[in-house]
Amino acid sequence: MMKIQEVRELIKLIDQSSINEFKLEGEGYSIKMKKNSDVTVVEAPIAQTPVMQPVAPAPAASQVKNEPVQEIVEQPVKKQDENLHKIVSPMVGTFYQSPSPDANVYVKVGSTVQSNTVVCIVEAMKLFNEIEAEVEGEIVEILVKDGQLVEYGQPLFLVKTK
Repeated sequence: MMKIQEVRELIKLIDQSSINEFKLEGEGYSIKMKKNSDVTVVEAPIAQTPVMQPVAPAPAASQVKNEPVQEIVEQPVKKQDENLHKIVSPMVGTFYQSPSPDANVYVKVGSTVQSNTVVCIVEAMKLFNEIEAEVEGEIVEILVKDGQLVEYGQPLFLVKTK
């Protein structure tokens, strides 16, 4: 049986992800969720009977300029990218910049990091996983916002390596 809090967490994770349809079956329950649908359906009883809310539609993707691909590839930014290392998420979860809401952030733009410097936490299923830089250098950009859902392999930081 699933608890109401687990169902709420699933709804939140699905809502913040790029997944449009989700189905989960277990002993005594079956849950099917669809984005851009009027209703989220729970097909069998769970531990508590929740009042299900519709899942909000994902925000529309920003408009893409109709520029030829060659113009984008030939931009001078390419030389700067050679010394940039992407710190990526090793799992799906929620990104946090600090160990607690009232604590200082682990790193900010301009921070110098070593290979074992903790740069953030990714929470997955109530487990808080410290993410280390794995390179020496300087944080030049933070690519996600605090509390944002991140995917496996999603870039989190750009580090200018030495």
